[in-house]
Amino acid sequence: MAYDDQNIFARILRGELPAFKVYEDEQVLAFMDVMPQAEGHTLVIPKTPAVTLLDLDPEAAAYTIQIVQKVAKAIEKALDVKGIVLMQLSGAAAGQTVPHVHFHLIPTSVHELGKHAAKMGDMEQIKAIGEKIKAAL
Repeated sequence: MAYDDQNIFARILRGELPAFKVYEDEQVLAFMDVMPQAEGHTLVIPKTPAVTLLDLDPEAAAYTIQIVQKVAKAIEKALDVKGIVLMQLSGAAAGQTVPHVHFHLIPTSVHELGKHAAKMGDMEQIKAIGEKIKAAL
């Protein structure tokens, strides 16, 4: 599948759409999911245009997972949680809803995980949690 540069994450990366950013550098962006499966649900995306994990350059994948780990540690610290579900849905058949490779960091148990992309969250609450995570980084 060809990369669609009009997908929501590409538009966020270009600054065309807002996001509650918790981390950004020249290669990766981490921001709050506005349709959270649990409080503190954070997304980490490479800035490299790739639809799935299989399309992502190995060096970009390696760097991105380092940032995933860094953000996960900040989530644990900021929210005082002891576990995080790390999810990466690769392809529509797996449930991927945005055609830009991304990693979900969801501070909950797999047994209590909310439904994926089901409903919008409370924006003020999401922003406040994002600020806590950002401060922990």
